[in-house]
Amino acid sequence: MSDKPSQLPYIYLFRHKSFLNLIFLFLIQSSNILVSIIAMPILIRAVGVEEFGRINLAFSVVLLFNVLVGFGYNLSAPKNIALNQGNLNALSEKVSEILWSKLSLASASLLLIAVLGFFCGYFEDFLLILWWSAILLFSEATNSVWFFQGKERLHWVSVVNASTKLLYLLLVFLFIQSANESYLANFFLGLTALAGNFGLLFFVHSKMKIRLVRPKLLRILHSLKNNVLLFLSSLASYIAINGGLIILSFFASAAVLGPYSIAERIAMVLRMAPVLISQAIFPRASILYYEEKNKFFSFLAKVELATLLIGLFIIVFIQVSAPYIVQLIAGENLENAVLFLKILSFIPLVSGLNLGNMLIILVTEEKKVLFNSTWVFSIYMLTASLILTEYYGGVGLAVALISTEVVMFVITAILLYRKKPSTVSQFYHALFSSRSYS
Repeated sequence: MSDKPSQLPYIYLFRHKSFLNLIFLFLIQSSNILVSIIAMPILIRAVGVEEFGRINLAFSVVLLFNVLVGFGYNLSAPKNIALNQGNLNALSEKVSEILWSKLSLASASLLLIAVLGFFCGYFEDFLLILWWSAILLFSEATNSVWFFQGKERLHWVSVVNASTKLLYLLLVFLFIQSANESYLANFFLGLTALAGNFGLLFFVHSKMKIRLVRPKLLRILHSLKNNVLLFLSSLASYIAINGGLIILSFFASAAVLGPYSIAERIAMVLRMAPVLISQAIFPRASILYYEEKNKFFSFLAKVELATLLIGLFIIVFIQVSAPYIVQLIAGENLENAVLFLKILSFIPLVSGLNLGNMLIILVTEEKKVLFNSTWVFSIYMLTASLILTEYYGGVGLAVALISTEVVMFVITAILLYRKKPSTVSQFYHALFSSRSYS
């Protein structure tokens, strides 16, 4: 009998949209990771560890405002695009609504930063860096990855993203030579991303026949209203996951903030593993849930297991290589940064525990469960991090972040089970059943 039939599953795997989506999302994030890794030592050597801490702090503040700009559309939009792929009119209306909503929020965020910084006296230590970093608000507003993710056609995004990141790296290398130019670091990142976003939007309009029109104000307000819970959930999630550096800045000097920034930047890159996987499979999971529910649970169980195995591999790798990674990036042996990184290496594993729960929430549109769970664990994170950081500094903050991920999993699982007991039971039955992996 021919060997050809046995190879068919592998052929189908490489043709499967979710697998291709994962590959292209991997390429997008890989280019982001690679450029971030290359840019970090260049910036640190040019501006110093302490000034790099200020750059990273300004970046964290802008990302906090970008949660407002994104307003939860990264969670809701891919599903809307996936379920309306055959309707150009519906797609045009949805894309226009989202873009104009995000641009309005970006403008409001810029105004808020100006008021807080120039009139209320906030951000004094890094205001110049923060103001030039504000271009990131508009690169977030024009980001159309959610559209291509929903269409499961991310190849063009991966090409454009890699090109803009290489341009950013070139600009950093050519124009940032000392601490006096540190304000340009985040500006170049936003500028190159904005240029790439405009190129993708032109492609969407000209090649994919999506009309970009200005919707009525009521449609924008209605769109924002529908996403309020997702926005609040995203805000709480950001505070819980990425708010640590801002909290540390209240208790630690720049000498501690710099090494922690290095470790945190690497850890957040590693944490992208479960995020990347969930983004890649979300459109396909949505379709399977509504059309082939039995396959949905088996599919989700396999993804969950793969995510946890990746998390274990990351822990082992970082425990062995942390000193060499810090030496490579910082150009010197920073013992604090090595210690922080070893502790934070557990984050990808514990965050991966919640992947299945989060995808069930998103495909079933249980927005209240997401809202309640994210605010519970964000309050826990703020409490734990404030207490532990005050007494133990960066180590306490790192421990607080890991424990937050565990609390996030437990709270989400409990609340989701109360709302969807049958769905949750079927998922965990599939996860612990050997037949799901055959």
